[in-house]
Amino acid sequence: MVFSSHLFVYYFLPAALAVYYATPRRARHLWLTLASYFFYGWANPAFMGLMLLSTAIDYVCGLRIGALPQEAGRRRRAWLITSLASNLSLLGFFKYFNFAVDSYDGLVTALGLDGLRLDVALRVTLPLGISFYTFQSMSYTLDVYRGLARPLRNPVDMACFVALFPQLVAGPILRFSQIAGQLQERAHTLEKFARGVAFFSLGMAKKVLLANPCGFVADAAFDAGSLHALDAWTGVVAYAFQIYFDFSGYSDMAIGLGLMFGFVFPKNFDSPYRARSLTDFWRRWHISLSTWLRDYVFLKLSFVLSRRLDGVRWLGVREDLWVYSAASLITMLLAGLWHGAAWHFVVWGGLHGLLLVLERFRGRRSLYNRLPAPLRVGWTFLLVLVTWVFFRAADLPAALRYLSAMLGLTEPQPAAALLGSILYTPYSLLSLAVAAAVTWGAPQTWDWTRRLTWPRAAVALGCLALALVAMASQGYNPFIYFIF
Repeated sequence: MVFSSHLFVYYFLPAALAVYYATPRRARHLWLTLASYFFYGWANPAFMGLMLLSTAIDYVCGLRIGALPQEAGRRRRAWLITSLASNLSLLGFFKYFNFAVDSYDGLVTALGLDGLRLDVALRVTLPLGISFYTFQSMSYTLDVYRGLARPLRNPVDMACFVALFPQLVAGPILRFSQIAGQLQERAHTLEKFARGVAFFSLGMAKKVLLANPCGFVADAAFDAGSLHALDAWTGVVAYAFQIYFDFSGYSDMAIGLGLMFGFVFPKNFDSPYRARSLTDFWRRWHISLSTWLRDYVFLKLSFVLSRRLDGVRWLGVREDLWVYSAASLITMLLAGLWHGAAWHFVVWGGLHGLLLVLERFRGRRSLYNRLPAPLRVGWTFLLVLVTWVFFRAADLPAALRYLSAMLGLTEPQPAAALLGSILYTPYSLLSLAVAAAVTWGAPQTWDWTRRLTWPRAAVALGCLALALVAMASQGYNPFIYFIF
């Protein structure tokens, strides 16, 4: 079930809200948990058992960690490792089994060792949102272990935290320490509910009115067998807008839904295409993931590497730069794998890691510091566009072919001239123009909804009405991050 569907907007959400506010406060988490499992199990009920298993493991591990004194470091670490190993094993099997088998078979075939192929008939289905709720569930035991929050005694509260449907399948990825207090007590006010409706309305408009038409243009370009350089650039720009409005729109809807139920979720996007460097971009894009990786992966790697490289200088470069470089590259490679079990995602993450390292090595001598702010924004966006090719392409060879088309290194087939009739319709061009205007000219939803006046409320509801009308007539309504 997706937010931008008739089933969710007209049936599930009204029923969930009505029962929630009619239920006594003590039973509201039970209702949210049941509604969330129904929401998640709508596509495939079998996946509910997997999420329940992950929740149960972390609930028990969190209780044991919280019950042990700090002096029992070894036993506390054993329970933490049990939690992390269990979650990562589930994630690794369901998300990377097919990738590992296919990669192994491709390698032995390339080496002429066909007899060593596995040719496994079993294909593992990827459960929706497993990457999101696994990271969220792991944050529970990590935060309890670090002493940032106390363990939950009530298993219903734990199940509610992991399964909370507004952000279950696509984030924002909640840290337990961010929401632990809200699970115990939170305010339900008309002002908060109204802001939630505005958030949801603007997020729905981003998704339906901007992401979907931009996605139609992007798909036409990336699915074309041959295309001219201008068409290739148009396609990747359209994809950049699609993934931004698709994901930030969904995040806005999730934050809005959370507010309707009394929760305050963290900000997940901060105008990333206005970034003035790649480092700045990752402070603004998918903030809940980038900060999760920073706090739980990058900083830990940096600590371990700094102990190994203490006092070492290679090629005249300080130790801290080598530590940052290695930790950044490993973290971004893991970020690529988190997004998808395919080599083109690994390359996407690796490219971002290399660019982040290059920025750090250049420091004040960086090209960014020599350019006016608008050109720094444009240069950063250009780098992001190139890397998006690897993210969007079907595989690594397709990404390289698309880049060749962007650079004009391939000769388009005669049929490529027909692509313009799809890419440059008045509706497509208008959608791209509005997307660009909103990206670089409009205020952020987070800031715009802080003071919700009657005119602003009317604008938000008007956007929702337009989105619902468009949703009724659109046959194209994908959601990119559902596959992660």
